[in-house]
Amino acid sequence: MGDVDPAFIQDTLHRPKLAVIEAEGIPLIDLSSANASNHVSQIADACKNWGFFQVINHGVPSESRRKIEDAARKFFALPLEEKRKVSRDEVNPLGYFDTEHTKNVRDWKEVFDCVVPTPAFIPASPDPDDKELNELTNQWPQYPPELREVCEEYAREMEKLAFKLLGLISLSLGLPENRFNLLFEESTNFIRLNHYPPCPVPHLALGLGRHKDSRALTILAQDDVGGLEVKRKTNGEWVRVKPTPDAYIINVGDIIQVWSNDTYESVEHRVTVNSERERFSIPFFISPGHHIWVKPLEELTKGEKPKYRAYNWGKFFATRRRSNFKKLDVENVQISHFKVSE
Repeated sequence: MGDVDPAFIQDTLHRPKLAVIEAEGIPLIDLSSANASNHVSQIADACKNWGFFQVINHGVPSESRRKIEDAARKFFALPLEEKRKVSRDEVNPLGYFDTEHTKNVRDWKEVFDCVVPTPAFIPASPDPDDKELNELTNQWPQYPPELREVCEEYAREMEKLAFKLLGLISLSLGLPENRFNLLFEESTNFIRLNHYPPCPVPHLALGLGRHKDSRALTILAQDDVGGLEVKRKTNGEWVRVKPTPDAYIINVGDIIQVWSNDTYESVEHRVTVNSERERFSIPFFISPGHHIWVKPLEELTKGEKPKYRAYNWGKFFATRRRSNFKKLDVENVQISHFKVSE
């Protein structure tokens, strides 16, 4: 293993296979108006069968994406001491970080997080009785100087696409197109810049360990290197999402799983690394406001029992955040902890 820190080494059961299965079946949905009559049924099938899909002709200007990808490369090329000048900590979850853990194993990556729009607030602690809020403060590095502007521009484009997708998901559940809109007033949306350096032990480590996304929806831009793997619902196999030029990869998060009362499911995914090429990706996460209580929607539970107890999104997020900084002795909070027993 040479000089690789044992903190990166995955348990034998979860180590990546070097033989890759490419997921030809992950749906590719054309969002152009010419295909509008098929959008809702295609989204329904994708959410039900995969929990993941790709979109093309999505309306996001390629220039906006190119600018943020260029800025990300410039930032991660900085010396470590420069990047650490904007390090995040247990008080402020925004900025640079290179020791993140998933399922208590360290990820082979470095990240930069920012929140959009601002101001944004989250609970100061997971304590249900603590009503104090913290304002989230972005930490912008001196270089590249354009990073703030390109992130804010990109976020505006991502929000437009996110609401378009949330409208289609709502229609696919038989709900009005704008059903989710009020839940995203004062939303807490994050952009993450990911950098996965070449790894000398790609058969032992992961860029990002297996997990489900706790938020409502994720919109991912990935480069041509690839590495995202999705756990196929039918047989539990890990399958690679082949990069499609100019496409975005969309996945349903835990919040939509709860709102839909398990009609749609948040699916496990992970990121593999390789020994030769670095990889960059940019996920955009959209979440409701911190004050929102997440529970199965009443319209979808008529005649059937709600499968989840309500939980407060802000407190849930505050609890989850702790495990990014230190190894926990117990599993981090999951939506399964709010599952109603049969």
